Amino acid sequence: MTIDNIYALVADIGGTNTRVALADSAVVRTDTIKRYRNADYAGLEAVLTQYLEDVGGAAPTATCIAVAGPVQDGTARLTNRDWTMDFDLLHSATGAGTVDILNDLQAQGHAVAYLAPATLETVVKGNAAPRGPASLVIGVGTGFNIAPVFDTPQGHLVPPSESGHVTLSTRSGEHDRLSDFVGQKHGFPSVEDVLSGRGLENVYRFWGQEAGDPTSMSAHDIMTACADGDPRARKTVQSCVEILGNVAGNLALIQLPYNGIFLVGGVARALSAYFDEFGFQQAFRDKGRFSRFMDDFSIHVVTDDYAALTGCAAHMAEIVET
Repeated sequence: MTIDNIYALVADIGGTNTRVALADSAVVRTDTIKRYRNADYAGLEAVLTQYLEDVGGAAPTATCIAVAGPVQDGTARLTNRDWTMDFDLLHSATGAGTVDILNDLQAQGHAVAYLAPATLETVVKGNAAPRGPASLVIGVGTGFNIAPVFDTPQGHLVPPSESGHVTLSTRSGEHDRLSDFVGQKHGFPSVEDVLSGRGLENVYRFWGQEAGDPTSMSAHDIMTACADGDPRARKTVQSCVEILGNVAGNLALIQLPYNGIFLVGGVARALSAYFDEFGFQQAFRDKGRFSRFMDDFSIHVVTDDYAALTGCAAHMAEIVET
């Protein structure tokens, strides 16, 4: 494959795999998307070098990457792998003159305005038409995080966040005991200790402790067992659905995302199959005298696996245009 005059190289770097693509302005060339196993490479520079060889010598003028980990002062570190990435590495690996690094949820935030309707499943229908400057992305997968999105005259502002590490808020005696249980491991109960892949496993262990059964189960197996009607797995998923509804409601009151709330991540998609059965919408709107206020917010599940790549492309397009 020989590709000339491509505007940007974009990459989505997870703990296990890195996906790389080329983009024309805010549009990702889906025929250029390639996936690489991180374990096969010493670092991101090796991945990007291999990618450029694989696509036949593209020379991008801009590069943007989304990283599953914190980004500070232009430097990112993967949470689950010993990779460090900065602007110098991106310049060196791709030859691009303009580069940037985003947290993966920030990239999802930049993608919101470009998501195709077919990739959105509306799980809560708000009463109000989209209005105002704010949207909100909530990511539930390997970890938990959010990305508030603000439309401004200068483009989309998507500030970073580490919201998965705030203290978990609970609304029932059972969930109070769950909070105490997960807090014993790290000294305090964080949202991510319940709403994530390992969070599902923590909740399953909690319900096992309640029943006097110490067995554990992987997140994938918990969801399978729930679908098969296993009572403990169903109780686990119900707890996570209710707590996600409560947390999303709190975040909606903080951010006022009248343009919509967007749920991303594998765990969010898996849980969404049980939203109606286990009362997600009721938990989201259960805010006492403010419950009717909550009716204005719509919630969508994002099914586009390449949204982070689109977000990187859109972000770089805005940078160049301004």
